[in-house]
Amino acid sequence: MAPVETDNVCGQDRRMSEIIGKDITAAPATPDRWADVVSVMGLRGDPSWCWCQHFRFRGKEWADTTTVGNREHLRGQVESGPPAPGGVAYRDGQPVGWCAVGPKARYPRLMASRISSPTNLSTEPTDVDATWAVSCFVVRSGHRRSGVSAALLDAAVEYATASGANTLEGYPVDPSAKKSVSGAELFHGALSVFLAAGFTEVHRPSPARALVRKQL
Repeated sequence: MAPVETDNVCGQDRRMSEIIGKDITAAPATPDRWADVVSVMGLRGDPSWCWCQHFRFRGKEWADTTTVGNREHLRGQVESGPPAPGGVAYRDGQPVGWCAVGPKARYPRLMASRISSPTNLSTEPTDVDATWAVSCFVVRSGHRRSGVSAALLDAAVEYATASGANTLEGYPVDPSAKKSVSGAELFHGALSVFLAAGFTEVHRPSPARALVRKQL
């Protein structure tokens, strides 16, 4: 499909394509789209208090965070880009999803995690600054299991590539490895979505969690 040009705000926007069906588009979370980010995060559930800050803080810093503080942290990240801290998915012009993507080094919790930074691999990316991570998905109720996550992931791949990344990582859940998977667990994304987007599983730290990578 032909790419869709997003509005340019302070030079922050890069191109994200119209993807995964005629009614879904994705665009970087730039300041003019802050209201759309707020709409996706909603007023209930984990996104409404976490505001996609879980991987940006560790230990006492995370314990001391508040809902208001988390929201302001994300707003600051949106306003201080590029790069934007993630992308927003739209269906028929309405915001329906969010995906966090950015340099892995900006996520202290990921850098310290045995899932995302295992010590028993012989093929770790050598350029840390050029390694990006997809850490979180939020899809609004009523739009789940309808291609929104896949659209967001394709957009994340495109955005990371355009921003100079050479490796993109994900840490998805494999629902087939568990009797049941809660909606809260799926904020990591589903393994099948990553594999369909060309990612390769490189590590299985637990039966239901995988580390996947895509060379850009």
